[in-house]
Amino acid sequence: MPALGIAGSATATLLAQAIGVTLLARRLHRTRHILCLRADEAHLLRPDPRILKALAVKGLPMGLHMAVVSLAMVMMISLVNHFGAQLSAAYGACLQLWNYIQLPVMAMGMAVTPMAAQNLGARRLDRVRRIARTGIALNIAMAGGMVLVIQCFSRAVLGLFLPAEPQTLQAAQHINAMVAWAFIPVGVTFVLGSIIRASGTAVPPLVILFLALWGIRQPAAVLLMGTWGADALWFSFGLGAVSSMLMSLAYYRWAGWRAAFMPLVASASPADRAVDQLREDQGTARC
Repeated sequence: MPALGIAGSATATLLAQAIGVTLLARRLHRTRHILCLRADEAHLLRPDPRILKALAVKGLPMGLHMAVVSLAMVMMISLVNHFGAQLSAAYGACLQLWNYIQLPVMAMGMAVTPMAAQNLGARRLDRVRRIARTGIALNIAMAGGMVLVIQCFSRAVLGLFLPAEPQTLQAAQHINAMVAWAFIPVGVTFVLGSIIRASGTAVPPLVILFLALWGIRQPAAVLLMGTWGADALWFSFGLGAVSSMLMSLAYYRWAGWRAAFMPLVASASPADRAVDQLREDQGTARC
């Protein structure tokens, strides 16, 4: 196989995804899973305008969510570059490290979403409150634990991403000490936002994120750079994280998101009947 260089990474990713989806499709087909469509069911893929509209209305804010975060990251990198290559390298190493802190934060947010959605549909708001409290507590424990471990071993961990340059490593340690703790309130925001979106309320979490990043964090970084230098950038991370957490807590506590639900679609559609029949077949097979 010829050497592909950087293209080899993209090729490996493509192959891994293709193999994964092939094995998944085979597994679904062999087990007659409810998600497996056969040739005689291809007509069930015909789009329903009402469902498409609901998905677009709820899904567009999620796409904008990623755009807001990505643009804020680009803006922050451009500000960091003003302070030279050494600080840029230190910041890049910290970004790699923070990706691991974000893993439990994102995982907990994804875990609470279906649980909250099911209990909102059942009108069990007492369970939704318990899910929120438990999710926040676990997120604080996991993110806080990772931050504590990384802080204790920051020199050794950051040394994995940086060459043996003491000044760059010291700068990375300083950045990490000022920013890493901010992922704890970010985790709280992520859990609350996931629960709110589970009700079908997708726009308010996007507005909160936009205000925190572009209304508070970025302006604070720019305004304080002249006085604090690069530390203004690291301070703005915590300021934005705490602001988004407080706004999310306020919206979760006092807004009317609990009454919002995805629009209902008329039942007894061909897809519904096919799903019901397949469930009956699977139940009979197990018996």
